[in-house]
Amino acid sequence: MAGRVLRKSGQQFAAVPLAQQGDQVWIMLLTSRGTGRWVLPKGWAEQDLTGPEVAAKEAFEEAGLMGEVQPDSLGTYCYLKEMPQAQAVPCQVEVFAMWVDQQLDDWPERAQRVRQWFPLSEAATKVQEDDLRLLLESLAKQGRLQRPST
Repeated sequence: MAGRVLRKSGQQFAAVPLAQQGDQVWIMLLTSRGTGRWVLPKGWAEQDLTGPEVAAKEAFEEAGLMGEVQPDSLGTYCYLKEMPQAQAVPCQVEVFAMWVDQQLDDWPERAQRVRQWFPLSEAATKVQEDDLRLLLESLAKQGRLQRPST
């Protein structure tokens, strides 16, 4: 961690964008703006928004997704967010399932990111953050991701 200055830790909220085809659950990952690694849509806590509301907002802004964000957390993961001037912020990310109803062709960060659907079992192999990989592996093994009946 040479050259990095740690700042105060931050709370973020993420959506796990999900779709189901038959018995197969798919997850959308997108590239980060800075490094191009595969990530979930996520953002900083906001005073007037709940965790699921932040997750929905970020899924729209970063990936052009709209749908139903579940109120119960799937878990958390931690990572170091690289910031300007060689700073790194330790972040804890609370994750919420989002069942995607609409995938837009145009969205605010379209020019800055790539998005791609992966089978849930494969998504864990695409991410670099160890804690996120473990969370996705756990979700795939548990098989508990089912779209709620409407």
